[in-house]
Amino acid sequence: MRSRRLAIICGMMVLAALLAGNLRPTGAQNTASQKTGKQETGYAVKKPVFGGSCSFCPWGAMAEIVKTAMSFYGWDVQICYSCAGGPREARLVAGAVVPPKPNPSSNQPPPPNGPVDFGATGSQYLWWAYQGNHDFAEDPEGPRKQLRLVANIQDPYYFIIAVKADSGITDLSQIIEKRLPVQILASTGIDGPPTTEVLNYFGLTKEKLEPFGASLRTTASAENRKNLDVIIGWGALNGTPEFNMWYEVSQKYDLKYLELPKELREKMTKQEDVLEERDIPVGLLRGMDHPVPTVARTGTAIYGRADMPDDFAYTLAKAMDEHQDLLQWANSNMHFSYNWHTIWKDLGVPLHPGAARYYKERGYMK
Repeated sequence: MRSRRLAIICGMMVLAALLAGNLRPTGAQNTASQKTGKQETGYAVKKPVFGGSCSFCPWGAMAEIVKTAMSFYGWDVQICYSCAGGPREARLVAGAVVPPKPNPSSNQPPPPNGPVDFGATGSQYLWWAYQGNHDFAEDPEGPRKQLRLVANIQDPYYFIIAVKADSGITDLSQIIEKRLPVQILASTGIDGPPTTEVLNYFGLTKEKLEPFGASLRTTASAENRKNLDVIIGWGALNGTPEFNMWYEVSQKYDLKYLELPKELREKMTKQEDVLEERDIPVGLLRGMDHPVPTVARTGTAIYGRADMPDDFAYTLAKAMDEHQDLLQWANSNMHFSYNWHTIWKDLGVPLHPGAARYYKERGYMK
């Protein structure tokens, strides 16, 4: 009898606990555990994923700087070193995409196990993604109006035209006019529109060149960098993979650097609001002994989406300002610089309100 009463009392206690919500059946506990499993990345756990690029690339260098700067404020930024590739990085951030695994042959670490929250990209890519043009024109998603700027760090890139010093070429128009059998390398893989614009201006197409033995190579592979007479494309004050070509060819050949015609410079800057007229500085490359007028662009944009928490955007803007010293120690010989006049703008891309609050407090913007 006593055992029966004890069993009844215990059963009533268990039932009361279940009704009160203090205990759950085993099945319910397992289901709840699956639904509320420990979150590995994201703003909620102070481990947002940063879409960058390889550790010795410009956006990878910026990723390292952001990670270090944010660590002073209790944030553990997770870096995806395989999230770049021209416009690809902006697509991953805009879509909150979980990074794909890197190529098996890559020496980069595996990406974080969570969607990309924010990142760095060329300021031109951010603007093009926001508008849905150029590299993003054919994307079914259309303009990425959810993108928001947090900080625009300056880093100059120059459009360079060079010819062998003994070629006798003083103007690229001479190639077609004199039917010169030259070997041309014009890399269209990096910021293709300006390169294509220059080729079209001088009529340097494969159809026009091949009849008299000239050639046009559009990728800067090791094989394509052999036996060159003319080199056209972007260059920068850094030794990153995209621009190693210029250091190699300027050491291999004695080069003469040509001015981009004034008419073409004006046309290009009107068509592309990411471009501006600038002079390539003396000594950028071997043999460059005077300033060379050309077009240039600048800007590595740190950005996210409209759903980025205001407090995070504010802290990120603050961290990049208070730790500007990190910029000078970037890997890849990057020439990053912080300019409070431009830190808060990238053409028409909206500034995140959290970042805007910080810049207004500092008096950088009204």
